[in-house]
Amino acid sequence: MNREQELTHLFRREGLTPAVADLFRRIVYDWYASQRRELPWRETFDPYAILVSEIMLQQTQVERVREKYPTFLAEFPNLRALAAAPLERVLAAWQGLGYNRRAVNLKRCAEAVVASLGGELPADPNELVRLPGIGTYTSRAVAAFAFNTPLPFIETNIRSVYIHHFFADQSSIHDRDLMPLIEQTLDRDNPREWYYALMDYGSHLKRLHGNPSRRSSHHTRQTPFKGSNRQVRSRILRAVLENPGISRDALEKAVGASSEIVGKNLEQLAAEGFIVSRGPGYRIL
Repeated sequence: MNREQELTHLFRREGLTPAVADLFRRIVYDWYASQRRELPWRETFDPYAILVSEIMLQQTQVERVREKYPTFLAEFPNLRALAAAPLERVLAAWQGLGYNRRAVNLKRCAEAVVASLGGELPADPNELVRLPGIGTYTSRAVAAFAFNTPLPFIETNIRSVYIHHFFADQSSIHDRDLMPLIEQTLDRDNPREWYYALMDYGSHLKRLHGNPSRRSSHHTRQTPFKGSNRQVRSRILRAVLENPGISRDALEKAVGASSEIVGKNLEQLAAEGFIVSRGPGYRIL
């Protein structure tokens, strides 16, 4: 019987005892000791730099973030620099990451921190979560990675680990069933390294076992980017960034979509604070 089988056997027979939790942590840490990913945001304790990485990593592949992260930080090295920058510059630096709303929210967060908190991100996740664009996961991730605060949280790779080891024969697993296990197995002495280990191990399990998170009740399949409305929005923003004041007719040609689709997206982008119509053309707000 290998250690994974032993863990499954003991958990089914005894539940999550301290011995079972310890075995689980050893399995994760032993794998991580030789397979750890070297990622630039893991080399810093700067809360701002960690926040940037967390926002970038939402729904974006690690390799793409690895490429864009250092250049974004070079241009906006701290919250004050980001808050003071024109939105046009921020969106231009964000190009290639997709989901541009995240860049707008990150800038709004920076503006709020500079205006109300002296330019320093708070360590308390209850304060972090009140900032624009920061949800429960991001607030706790920043607290763990920047301040080593031991709080339970979940994301897709972490979810895969717990489903694989503790819910092997089940489907439609809710996060409320996973969170008590995450809290009870948390390495409270070093939550930062523990969560990095879980994320790397979960990424490995996805490649090895075809993504255990598909058995989660929260799993949704991302729609293809090509031909989607997200692609239309991206093309509109790129065209406006490259040609400030671009006309509606020129936009439709650049985007390659119907007047109706372009018009609908222009209205949405304006309502969301991305662009503004000035005179005959469009500019970043």
